[in-house]
Amino acid sequence: MNRLTPPFESMIGRRAALKGLFATVGLAAVPGLAACGDSGGSGGSGTSTAVSLGSNYSDAVPKGALADVMKTFTDTEKLQVNINTKDHEAFQQQITSYLQSGADDVWSWFAGFRLRFFASKNLVGDISDLWNTIGSNYTAAQKEASTGDDGKQYFVPFYSYPWAVFYRPSIFQQKGYTVPKTFDEFIALSTKMKADNIVPLAAGQKNGWPQLGTFDQINFRTNGYDFHVSLMAGKEDWAGDKVKATFDNWKRLLEFYQPNSLGRDWQEAAQSVLKGEAGMMVIGSQQIGQQFSAGGKLDDLDFFAFPEINSQYGQDTIEAPIDGFCMAQKPRSADNAKKLLTYISGAQAQQTYLKSDPTSIAASNKADAASYNKLQQKCVKFVNDAKHITQFLDRDTDPGFAQEVAINSVNDFIKNPNDIDGLVKKIASQAKQYFQK
Repeated sequence: MNRLTPPFESMIGRRAALKGLFATVGLAAVPGLAACGDSGGSGGSGTSTAVSLGSNYSDAVPKGALADVMKTFTDTEKLQVNINTKDHEAFQQQITSYLQSGADDVWSWFAGFRLRFFASKNLVGDISDLWNTIGSNYTAAQKEASTGDDGKQYFVPFYSYPWAVFYRPSIFQQKGYTVPKTFDEFIALSTKMKADNIVPLAAGQKNGWPQLGTFDQINFRTNGYDFHVSLMAGKEDWAGDKVKATFDNWKRLLEFYQPNSLGRDWQEAAQSVLKGEAGMMVIGSQQIGQQFSAGGKLDDLDFFAFPEINSQYGQDTIEAPIDGFCMAQKPRSADNAKKLLTYISGAQAQQTYLKSDPTSIAASNKADAASYNKLQQKCVKFVNDAKHITQFLDRDTDPGFAQEVAINSVNDFIKNPNDIDGLVKKIASQAKQYFQK
């Protein structure tokens, strides 16, 4: 899916999809996906050798871009692909039934907790052998993001977009601002911006999900990648000192936020950076990039890694949600399915798709940087240099916990940052219903 809007499309779409994923915890049966979308194809009507591709790329632009990719594959490999397109939200809502009833040979999905969960339930095909062939296309961090709890690979990355601190370099140059490397420098820069009558940090939390990304950044900078992933999996104490430290650090930033962040959507916040009213914003390249692209100022958009908080971890972890494809647990032809996945893993396929999106990057490290704009080129290096990659909170944890606990807790924190002890105790109590130890 071409993310011209944030993950899960919008506040309503994202929350509806999260609610639909509640059924995954119990693997409850729901009506099948067959009636949710239309079927398209590449190369004509079905044959016994065709590969069936389940796709949630339902919006017109990404749907067309994916069809272009599959047409090139068919022309090259002489293997037909039947694209079974489903409404994006319905696909997430009914994914369990889809997988239980026999998924298409290959299907679109996400890295992170959502991948590991279904892999642990034996609902995703093991493609570890394929990774022996395609592994050179990816970094160690991308392979880590494609791996299940059992150490096997179940996912082929297709494209991604990093989260970081975005700003306009022209304003930094005009004001003499320096990119901060440490959290103290970040605070000092924010203080200077405030004195210059520039809102230091644009913030729009009306949609519910955007500030989850800020929590992630501060948590893995404070406590490291391993703790962050374990916390998302319910294996750490939400009421413990490490989580308190994360909120304590976050509290230091709140005085630099745009007023009324809970009443502003992320698009409005990004627009304030575009207009020069705000100096920085923690967001994904795809989200803020679309605003700058539409405003004709994509060349005046840059970013830096969220600053170091704990020198033990430095800036070794970044957030870069990865979209890609999985193989069915029992495809009609594993050889044909893997042939398609091998093609999908290549730079040509990914760059063909990304002709429709100037703000995301191909997952393959063999993509031709010459075809990228300045922002994309920096994103590529940023992702390739990362030691660890996280997927965004609602992809890295139980969807019910993300929807019903994390979003509400972050909103409560923004409203009242002075009761961190009470906040984390409440989170820990509510987390018990989602995570079994």
